[in-house]
This record gives sequence, structure tokens and C-alpha cells, in this order.
Amino acid sequence: MRNKAQSNILLLTFVLLTKITLAQTYYGINPDTVKAQKFDMGKMWTFENPPLDYFEKEYGFKPSDELLEKFQKSALKFGNGCSASFVSEDGLIMTNHHCVRGNLPTIQTGEENILRDGFYAESLDKERTIPNLKVEQLLITKDITEQIQSAMDEGKTDIEKLELRDKKIDELKSEGAKTNPELTFKVISLYNGGKFSLYGYKVYNDIRLVFVPELFVAKLGGDPDNFTYPRYGLDCAFLRAYENGKPIKTDFYFNWSEEGVVEDQPIFVVGNPGGTDRIFTMSQIEYARDIQYPMVVGMFKEMYGIYYKMVNETNAEDFKLIARLYSFGNALKVYQGTYKALLDPFLVARKKDFEKSFRESVKNDNELNEKYGNIWNEIETSRNQARVDAKKIYAYTINFYSPQYLFIAKNLVDYANKLKENKITQEKFDSLTTKLFPEDLNEDLQKQLLVIQLNILKNNLSADNKLVSDLIGTKSIEEAVYEIIAKSNLVSKEKLLSLTDGGYERILNSNDPFIYYVLNTQDELKKMQDENQARVDREEILNQALGEALYKVYGDAIPPDATGTLRLADGIVKGYDYNGTRAPIKTTFYGALDRYYSFDKKFPFNLPKYFEDLPEEFDPSTPLNFISTNDIVGGNSGSPVINVKGEIVGLAFDGNIESLPSNFIYTTEANRTVCVSALGMMEAIRDLYKANQLGNEIKNGKLE
Repeated sequence: MRNKAQSNILLLTFVLLTKITLAQTYYGINPDTVKAQKFDMGKMWTFENPPLDYFEKEYGFKPSDELLEKFQKSALKFGNGCSASFVSEDGLIMTNHHCVRGNLPTIQTGEENILRDGFYAESLDKERTIPNLKVEQLLITKDITEQIQSAMDEGKTDIEKLELRDKKIDELKSEGAKTNPELTFKVISLYNGGKFSLYGYKVYNDIRLVFVPELFVAKLGGDPDNFTYPRYGLDCAFLRAYENGKPIKTDFYFNWSEEGVVEDQPIFVVGNPGGTDRIFTMSQIEYARDIQYPMVVGMFKEMYGIYYKMVNETNAEDFKLIARLYSFGNALKVYQGTYKALLDPFLVARKKDFEKSFRESVKNDNELNEKYGNIWNEIETSRNQARVDAKKIYAYTINFYSPQYLFIAKNLVDYANKLKENKITQEKFDSLTTKLFPEDLNEDLQKQLLVIQLNILKNNLSADNKLVSDLIGTKSIEEAVYEIIAKSNLVSKEKLLSLTDGGYERILNSNDPFIYYVLNTQDELKKMQDENQARVDREEILNQALGEALYKVYGDAIPPDATGTLRLADGIVKGYDYNGTRAPIKTTFYGALDRYYSFDKKFPFNLPKYFEDLPEEFDPSTPLNFISTNDIVGGNSGSPVINVKGEIVGLAFDGNIESLPSNFIYTTEANRTVCVSALGMMEAIRDLYKANQLGNEIKNGKLE
């Protein structure tokens, strides 16, 4: 019988061998044998080059030119970061609740709380104008690659090439506006500049709210359920486009399907995915993994923690705070999920294999190799140089997560220097400085933001860095915050004005901790940012060359990265395995009720009280959400989901947690688009909210 020492040695040997094996394999897969998959670069097809033969082979569906035109011109770019569509000839627009959430408080009157109570305009005269909101309808596309690349070829340096590109872009936009003065023109870079398109948009600026459900109905489960599935959210909103004070008339809109979806049914998402980096080289991906994402994830964790505490302290009754919490929660899950994917050796192995094949294709063609063969090495050198100062740049930067006191200090130093250099008068200086202190400053929030700022300093700079040693030293972060606030002259309007009364000398010689921060970071920061910008400019040229090479090797078989412009994404309705069970293709209102009662009606699983006594005609078994394999990312929110007839079957509003690697790679194993069901929207509109006029317009495609 072995003694204890022998057993321990055997155990240690087993552990070491296990670690070695795990380093070489991932769930039984050797990363060195992993191959890239056909659609790793995604399925976000442009309307200039839809893969019609592939659609026909895969789905038995080859859309006509007329149907593709309907798809394109019925879809909309909504606001500054969402998608939408026309769903009636009278300008009725469908998008997500979360795409208008931030606008809702601006249109309230009296004691209204639209986030809490929802909104429905029973007649046209009650539809509410949303200020500063626009939608854009893509009407014209034109390939202008040759004109722009020819102009860039005339440049001798990177800066000259970029300047010539921008000049040519302005010329082409002006030419488009002369021919079609009613449209707004944009030049879109595809394949990182491997191709360019001129897009002409019809812009609608008079947008009015028709209907939104309550926030807790639209986003049941809040952040815990965000990016998950099964889901139970009625995340929809309906608005209307007006011109000259009247609803517009349009020939292009999607009809509503009265049939539900079934497993394996082909469906299409038409929307404006915001941006992806699937063309990135491995050195760019590794830089994101090692430098960018760890920093950003840590910051968003702290921001989320601050707002979660504030929401609970207000008993989840401040809906502006809740909306802010949801915004940070969404960002945190995106960055966390993407970072997790970057650490996944299996997914990384697929990206490495694609790059290997791509580089070999370039290398094996003498002409391509001469022009593009060194791109990867140049980008790798650039990213390695960027690593040197990346953390210091992050630590020195004053951004949205910084306390207002640092913004005050930065502006104050700027004004003082301008006064010293006679670039502004004393009168102008006095006018500017008296407006520096915010009227509604939340002191507790600023202290918590200062905690974040000091943690960023401590986590990204060495302990012997002068800023770290002087502001933090051996103190805890909480002690450092207390001391900084106690010493500062910028924490009240009275102290600030007292400081500015001493003129620019007193400001520039002040020992105020926030002014000290600015004076000891901003000059060095600018130098580092200028050096980094030179790298960025060079990489912009290299990325364009990479895109050109990609297109020359693969052509339209690979769609370009998302650019916030209109795309057509194919997929099928499909469940998937998760957590030891199977995700159903659809959920129902019964599931929403289960979340409500299972979590004891507590935030963020609370619903309006009327869900405890639903109308008799309302059918809780109606599908509420469903999933599909369509390729979407941020920006697709509000995209219409259509069947092969071009009818609305759903409304895209999220991806599941498995979809978060989509910035770098598209997968189909468990990556799913989460949609609001057309059947569920209609059931709620008609039988829950009694919005019959809206329901009739959606069904008939026009106002009665």
C-alpha cells in the first residue's frame, strides 16, 4: 500500500499533466487543429451585393429586384444608433422601446411619467413630437471605389492620402446633392476602405410618438435578464413620420404577418448594425484582449455598482436613474461578454486559422504579396508600440466616468492659461469661471466617481508614479478620496469663486488636488495622444489595404464589417442547448407572469398591477419573444424581422449572452437574435392596451 508521500507525488504529477493537457486542448479540442468556419466573418450582406444564389440554394428563396427594393426602402436608420421600419403607408414607424427611452422624459407634460405609465395617442392630434429625432430612409446606393482609391493614390504620405480621400468624399457628396437636392448623401467605407459606396438618404425630422408600453413591461428583468434567453420583453415602440404637418405617404412599408414562426423557418433581419471588427488581425485582437477590454470592463463594473446602489436607495422609483442603470448594465455585459470571448482559445483558434489562410492566399499571389504582404507585420509593430503608453493614456484621460471636479479643473486651467497669454480678457475670464460650477451637482455621486478615477490611476500606473504617490500614496482609496475632497477648492461654488478671484497666478500655482492632476497630466497626455494619433492614421491606411486584399481574395463571399448602415442578414428560427436543457424557440406572456411571481414582484421583475387581473380577452399563451440565428450587433435594435414574403414576423431587440463575441466572430452554435413576436405585439396592443386604432393600422397597412 502506497504511503501518503507517494500519494501526494502521484497527485501532483496528475495535476501537472492535467494542466499541460488543458493548455493544449479546450473541451477535448486541440486549438492547433481548429479550422475557421464558412461564415465566421458573418452574414451582414449589403444591398449592393446580396448573395442571391446562396439564398436560393440555402432557403429556396431568390428575392426579386422589386422585393429587395421593398426591403431596402421600408427599412430605416433611427436616431443616432438604432434601426426601424415603416409598417403602414401613412408613415407609421416600428422600433424598440429602448431606442426612444431616453427621449420620453422630454415630451412629458405636467405630472406625466411615460417610462412608468406608457403612452398611447388615440388620434393623430394627440401624437407627441419628439425634439431632435430623425429617421433616414436609404434610397440611392452607388459604388465610388475607383474614384476614391484613385484620388488616394496621388498622395505621397499617409496624411496626404487621407486628406485627398476626404476631399474626394466631399466632392462626391456635393455632386450627389446637386443631382438630388432632396436627399442627404454619405460616403460609406466598406471592407475598411477596400470599397466605397455613396448613399443617398431621405431624412424625416418631424417624428411623433404614437405608442410605448411601460418600461417594466418592455424590459422585464432589467439587467439580470439583459442579453439572456428565455426573455419576456415587450420591447417595442410605434411612432409616425410627418411632413408639412401631415403624416407622410410612402409606397414602401412592411405588411404584418398574422402567422407565428416555426422552427427552421428562414427569416431575415433588415437593419443597421453599428460596427464590428471581424477583419481585425490577430495583433489587433490580442491588443484588445490584453489592453482595451480589461480596462473598460473594470470601469463599467464600478459605474454599474454606483447606479445600482442609487436605484435601490431611491426604492426603484426614479425612472431616469433606472434608465441610466440599464445603459451601464448593457455596456458592461457587452464588454464582459466580448472580453470572455477574446479569452476563449477555441474562438481565437478559428480567427488564427482564418488569418493563416488569408495570408497564405496573399503570399501565393506575387502581385498581391508585393502590395499587401507586409500589412500584418506593420500592424503588429504598431500595436506593440501602442501598448507602451496605453495604460498611462487611459489613466490620464478625463472622461464620462470622471468626477465633475476634474472637468472644472481642466476648464479652469485652460481659462487661466488663456488669460495669462492674453488670449481672453479679464472680463471674459470672469464670465467663464462664474459658470463653471454645475447647479445640480450630486456630491455623493462625485465622490463615488472619484473612487473610480483613483482606482484607474492605481490599477494602470506604477506605485512610484508621481501622481499615484501624491494623490494616493499608502492610503486606502476611500481615505484618499476624503483627503482630496477636504483639500479642494473646487467642491463648492463659493470656494471656486474665491480661488478665481486670485487671478490666473493663483490658479496655476494652486495645490488643489484636481488642478494638480490636470497640471501634471495634460501636457504629457497630449504628447502621447499625438503619437498615438499618428499610429492610428497609419493603421487606417493599413486597414484599408487589408480590406482591399480581403475583397480581392474572397470577393462578395465575405460581407464587409458592420458600418452602421443598412444590411440584410439571413437566418433561421432555431432553439439551442444551454445550462443542461433546451431553449425553446419562443416564450409567452405566461412566462412574464412567472418571472413576476417567482421573484415576488420585486424590481426588476415587477410588472404593473393590472397584470394580476388581466382582461378576459387577453390570451397569455400568445408568443411574446422568439429566437433565430440571424447575425446582428448593436445598432440592429429596432430592426424588422421578416419572412420570405416580406412580412413582419418580429422585431429584433437583443442577442443572447452567447452572441456577445459577435464583434470579432459570428457563430451559429448558440448565438441567437432575440425578437419581439409580431403576434405578441398585436395581442398586447389590441387586448391589453385597447389601442384598437393602432392595431387596425398595423393590420391593414394604413390609417382607417
